[in-house]
Amino acid sequence: MHPVDGSIYLDIGEGQDGAIILRAAAGAGGEPEFVTYPWPDRCLIGLAPDGQQFMTVDHEQADVAFHRHPSGEVLFTLPVEAFGYDAEEAFVEWSGGYLTADLAVVTLGGEGEGEGEDEEEWFRYHLVDVRTGRPGGEIAPGVTNPYELVPLGDGSWLTGGPDGNPVRRSPTPAPAR
Repeated sequence: MHPVDGSIYLDIGEGQDGAIILRAAAGAGGEPEFVTYPWPDRCLIGLAPDGQQFMTVDHEQADVAFHRHPSGEVLFTLPVEAFGYDAEEAFVEWSGGYLTADLAVVTLGGEGEGEGEDEEEWFRYHLVDVRTGRPGGEIAPGVTNPYELVPLGDGSWLTGGPDGNPVRRSPTPAPAR
């Protein structure tokens, strides 16, 4: 749900055929009006806490884009290479979101060193200054899979604790790699 105007964003995954994003808002007489965004290949990741923009990831996981609300105009796009990775070896994961109105976390992943099925997946969490469109440093969110990170929009996020209960965390620099 949009944090300011109450409209609702809906991402409908169509498997290998991509995804569509709809926005529903109250129209004349209280009837819902639906807007379908024109991209058949973007997955909705999150809405900025101030409601000014939203974040999507390419269905093929090649890039992340930031869009103006409600028009969907692309403000900027960052391909995998913008984060210092080779597009043949890394991808943008369908997770992350807004830590604050000005700061987003983008999850990148890939396969580690190894042979065949022994290759281990890795994930890293990069900050993006959405005012400038520039990638920043990494954070260590304390998660074991990319979908455990739930940004709250106030600079913190939730993860699962050892006992299964949610734990609120704040950014700390990632260890050097």
